[in-house]
Amino acid sequence: MKKVIATAAAPAAIGAYSQAIQAGNMLFLSGQLGIDPATGNIVDGGVKEQTAQVFKNIHAILSEAGYSIDDVVKTTVFLADMADFAAVNEVYASQFNAAFPARSTVAVKTLPKNGLVEIEAVAVNS
Repeated sequence: MKKVIATAAAPAAIGAYSQAIQAGNMLFLSGQLGIDPATGNIVDGGVKEQTAQVFKNIHAILSEAGYSIDDVVKTTVFLADMADFAAVNEVYASQFNAAFPARSTVAVKTLPKNGLVEIEAVAVNS
C-alpha cells in the first residue's frame, strides 16, 4: 500500500507527481530543486545556495513522513554543469551524520526552472 506524503514546508509539485511516496518502510522522494517553498522561486545565489535549499526541502519532506536524513540510503544528484560537482559535494557532505548513502551523479542539459542542481532520495525506516 502506498501513501502520498506532502508538506507545505517544501515546494509544491510543479507537475504530475508527489513530493514523496511511502511504500511500506520505504520513502521515495521526488527530485528537489533549490526552490524556496514560500516564494516558489529558485533561491538567490549559486549552486551552493541552491544545494542548501534542496536539503532544506528534503529534510522537510523526510520529517513530514517521520523519517530523518539518517534514513536516506540512496540519492541521485542531477547537475546542470558537472563543473559544480565539488561545490555541491561540499554542501552534500555536510548534511549526513553517519555513513553516506549510495549516490549517482549525472550532468543533464537543463533542469526545471533553470535550476543548477536537483536531488532525489530513497529512505528506509526500520
